[in-house]
Amino acid sequence: MAGLYEKPSETYAKKRPRYPKEWFSMLAGLTAGHQRAWDAGCGSGQAAISMAEHYESVVATDVSEGQLRNAIAHPRVRYAHTPEHLSEEELVALVGGEGSLDLIVVATSIHWFDIPLFYAVVNRALKKPGGVLAVWGYNYEIHPFEDALHGQLYAALRPYQDPRTRLAMERYRTLPFPFEPVGVGAEGAPADVDMEAEMTLEDLAGFVMTGSVVTTAREKGAGAEMEAVVRDVMKRVEGEWGDAPTVPRKLAFKAFMLAGRPKC
Repeated sequence: MAGLYEKPSETYAKKRPRYPKEWFSMLAGLTAGHQRAWDAGCGSGQAAISMAEHYESVVATDVSEGQLRNAIAHPRVRYAHTPEHLSEEELVALVGGEGSLDLIVVATSIHWFDIPLFYAVVNRALKKPGGVLAVWGYNYEIHPFEDALHGQLYAALRPYQDPRTRLAMERYRTLPFPFEPVGVGAEGAPADVDMEAEMTLEDLAGFVMTGSVVTTAREKGAGAEMEAVVRDVMKRVEGEWGDAPTVPRKLAFKAFMLAGRPKC
């Protein structure tokens, strides 16, 4: 998985929508303590720096060294590389040890994880009671261009899709989530949460072109074909844009979230 984000890592952070501050305030209100948190699969650190506004320290980990090199610095965030070979014991120790964490967040990346291993670490590292795990994601359902992006574009991307990304395309409805609900979705029924972003047409095209599926297509020798598809879809979006393509407009990423506590 790491290689899918190594090459575009310098531009990846610039092309992602920002997670709403209200999400982190809401999650902080669900945890009993506010000492230590973990951003698992942190990418460029966007979630980690928001978590640091509510927790004394945040450990942010990722399998991609390229993403970590371009992560956002913050005095309360410590970034750490997690190679894929790390054991359960090593991961628990790296994030702080047994019962050390108030909050664990996975922002748009749990579908890449070894999920049984990750949940084993979660159940050991979260404080009991009081600790919370929250996961969320988004896909190409971006209002008001769902038909072009999720319909036409996703259909063209499907042959190059890593099977694991289907969890995100299915809005985490099929993601195992064996945790006690806390009012933010439940296994099989994630909560719908909109994520608004001001973007130009170029910003939106950049978001599409830095996705893992485009990187996979390029590696399979279909980069030119993929770029032609993206151009066609973006021409359709441009025709529906309304204003000049350089004028930002408000888009709504139709995101989804699950949160819960370890079961007793």
